[in-house]
Amino acid sequence: MPAPDVAALLSELERSEPDCAERARNAVDWLTGGEPLETITELNVCEFLWYTLPTKARGDRAAIAHALSRLLRLGGLERYAAICVSPTTTRILRVYAHAGEEAGMAAYQSALDATGVLPPDVPELRWSSIMGPEELGAHGACSAALELAIVSGQLSPDSRERIALTRRWLTTPRAELGGDNWLHRVQGERLNRWVLGRGTAWRELAQPFEVCLHAPIPAPEKDHLEALRWLLRVGDRPGGVSLTQRHNLARAVLAESTWSAGELAAAREMAQTQLGALHRVGRRLVTTSIGQRLLADPVLLWESAAAALLTPVPGENDFGASAREVALMLLVDGSPAEREHVTAVIDCEKWQAAEVEASLTELGRRLDAFGLRVGGRLTPAGRSAALAALRNHALRPRQYVNLP
Repeated sequence: MPAPDVAALLSELERSEPDCAERARNAVDWLTGGEPLETITELNVCEFLWYTLPTKARGDRAAIAHALSRLLRLGGLERYAAICVSPTTTRILRVYAHAGEEAGMAAYQSALDATGVLPPDVPELRWSSIMGPEELGAHGACSAALELAIVSGQLSPDSRERIALTRRWLTTPRAELGGDNWLHRVQGERLNRWVLGRGTAWRELAQPFEVCLHAPIPAPEKDHLEALRWLLRVGDRPGGVSLTQRHNLARAVLAESTWSAGELAAAREMAQTQLGALHRVGRRLVTTSIGQRLLADPVLLWESAAAALLTPVPGENDFGASAREVALMLLVDGSPAEREHVTAVIDCEKWQAAEVEASLTELGRRLDAFGLRVGGRLTPAGRSAALAALRNHALRPRQYVNLP
């Protein structure tokens, strides 16, 4: 069956319903962006009807939706035509009109989630709200695959199998990508954005890291994070980790360990505040369910501890995290992470120097808590952790500032 030709469909609509044709022309231009009609998906249709139409288009929105429905029906796209005049579309347009954009956006998001065609976050990838071309391509391809599976009856819109399908779609090599997969494409795009997005000095420092951060950084084979691991094991015993009246580690705990009081105190604070792996109950520390999972999964423990090196301090903005990123890159290169060098790379004002100093002090405390540096230099495990932290930060999704 030949693909529907938009121009021919509009000509036919002009003959049968001239009042409808101009609205349909404007709607299909918004919907397709000039691409052939057969390239649209359910996600495209829903996003146009439930977001673009009520927030960007002018005129009678319900009439525009009806006109688009007539055009799609003429083109044989009955299922998409039905969405245009569905009760859901009518309700969402009314919410925008009577309750405002914020309420309309909430209704749109809820309805879109219910379709099942919105690709879910998966362990390998959290989707951005601000997507580059590669991520948009991956997102659209995954959505089309979900739509096909739902329409064919293989999946229900609320099935957890949507996660498995999305993971397969992202990680399977594809001929149209030259044997690459969508996950690699998205990660490459995010890494490139991380390298290029913050000025000349940053770019010169970060450029050599783009290749080495593309693959996951494995945990070192030799012992690492031993103080943290020991505390979690003790916290998982009956009675947990004993504390003094001031909630410091008890002498018996210090005597049992092979680490100094300062090392254990630092590891304890990171376990409690950054990892959520220890919880104080009265005068004892107990290992939480999160801590138990970390103990049982060395890879997860490694990844969580490495990511914690760049986790923002409560109330901290991106500036502080950027300072720690620069410091980690310098340390990996074998250079001292001096404040003057860091401030030059992130191009901050003099009045921000104190904030940089605080961020660097915090980074040093975290490295010491995990036993990842000696004498101001990274250990081999510390170098791996720094690279893993940088990769995790570089690959994080881009979000609008008002989104979590």
